[in-house]
Amino acid sequence: MDTIELGNVSVTRIAHVDHYALDAAEFFPGTDRALWNAHRSWLVPEHWDAESDRVRVVVQSWVLRSAGRTVVIDTGLTPTPTRPGVPRGGRFPEALAAVGIDPADVDIVVCTHLHADHVGWNTRMDGERVPTFPRARYPFPRPDLEFFDPSTGRDGPGRSADVFEESVAPILRSGQAVVWDGAHRIDENLRLDLAPGHTPGLGVLTLESGTDRAVFVGDLLHSPVQLFEPDVSSCFCHDPAEAARTRRRVLERAADQRALVVPAHFGGAGAVEVRRDGSRFTIHRWAGFAG
Repeated sequence: MDTIELGNVSVTRIAHVDHYALDAAEFFPGTDRALWNAHRSWLVPEHWDAESDRVRVVVQSWVLRSAGRTVVIDTGLTPTPTRPGVPRGGRFPEALAAVGIDPADVDIVVCTHLHADHVGWNTRMDGERVPTFPRARYPFPRPDLEFFDPSTGRDGPGRSADVFEESVAPILRSGQAVVWDGAHRIDENLRLDLAPGHTPGLGVLTLESGTDRAVFVGDLLHSPVQLFEPDVSSCFCHDPAEAARTRRRVLERAADQRALVVPAHFGGAGAVEVRRDGSRFTIHRWAGFAG
């Protein structure tokens, strides 16, 4: 089992999809091969294939057991993607069963934001789309609900009326959504805070238990190269400049608090502890997850 303990909270990683998504310069506009080569020892092979110059992306979920509750962070891609070229998701219920969890056991489902690869298993087909987790509350950030709602904006990059209708609207109709803004306390160990930029309502989840700290940052980071160059944002960021400012703020706090940084898409060890390095950051240690 791919699990570590942080204070009184257990954290289990469940991978859905592992692939080399895009050329590095396409994924991270403004970067060149020299930047990636400069940090090659940290990036190859877990995060970058130097021969093809493509960035490795893992779509994954995190399962936290905290204060007597089971919390899922991000539900990955649907197994029936609605858009051409989108990878097919894994069989998430079966993966949960392999670590002893039934969907009915889940109490909270956190979507760090409402992009398709973070909400795919929010629902399942049972004649119609119904919540996959029948007892769970789903905290949704208000800014993302407003941004992705098809009635308030046109379909476009990162926005999909189909994704919203399949993976978000059924949760709203079921009454299981908890709409939050600013900050949202889950329990004594877990708190959500807005971290806008990648999307207007991206939320980071902070874990504080005993002397241990971690921050689940969603798509605030897609690659360790953004630790060395925190002003670099991905092509998927709604507001790249705001994403960079938020990234720097969150990483500064994580470095000062010795908190484990847990991005949504890192392969390899999956999470990292960072230190300040002038205006940048450096890797202090990787987490104990299997690569």
